[in-house]
Amino acid sequence: MLERRRGIVFNSAMDFIWLLIGYLFGSASSAIIVCRVLGHGDPRSEGSGNPGTTNVLRLYGKTAAALTFFGDVAKGIIPVLACTQLGFEPSTIALAGTGAFLGHLYPIFFRFEGGKGVATLVGVLLAFNPWLGLAFMASWITVALATRYSSVAALSATALAPIFAHLFGAELAVVSAVAGMAALVYWRHQSNIRNLLAGRESKIGKS
Repeated sequence: MLERRRGIVFNSAMDFIWLLIGYLFGSASSAIIVCRVLGHGDPRSEGSGNPGTTNVLRLYGKTAAALTFFGDVAKGIIPVLACTQLGFEPSTIALAGTGAFLGHLYPIFFRFEGGKGVATLVGVLLAFNPWLGLAFMASWITVALATRYSSVAALSATALAPIFAHLFGAELAVVSAVAGMAALVYWRHQSNIRNLLAGRESKIGKS
């Protein structure tokens, strides 16, 4: 019984540690860092106020947006991949990814003012299973080309993500984590949903 309890305590401690590691990685806001390095303004105070790829693209162009996107994807990949390579259980790996995602949404280094989570979710999904991440991106691209709305593409791909995770044979902990992150993506896109319903949402390529 004592050994069993020690095992539970150890697993709980490692789960918390990897959740924290993921969160700290996610808290490195790529949009803010890239804009500062390139001499641009703070994306939180301009445009839509969202420190994410779409707002950076509209404000400062393709180079800044591409760097922002790849930075956000990388911070989702790194903690999950590290946790996986070290041989931890799927539940711990799922928490590492969830931590990175939460860090992006609520970064401790930037007054908890983060983005909407889509690019970091892409990174987490790629690290969970490359096919899962690719399916998400393929869905995003397909809907974006059809509608020209970044938000519609993001919401559509996000809705499919838990289904893809299940179809690709992910463990229950991973599927549950993906579903939870998907719900938070929708929560963070409330303003976009209202704008879409009111016909005010900006299309891709428009300022």
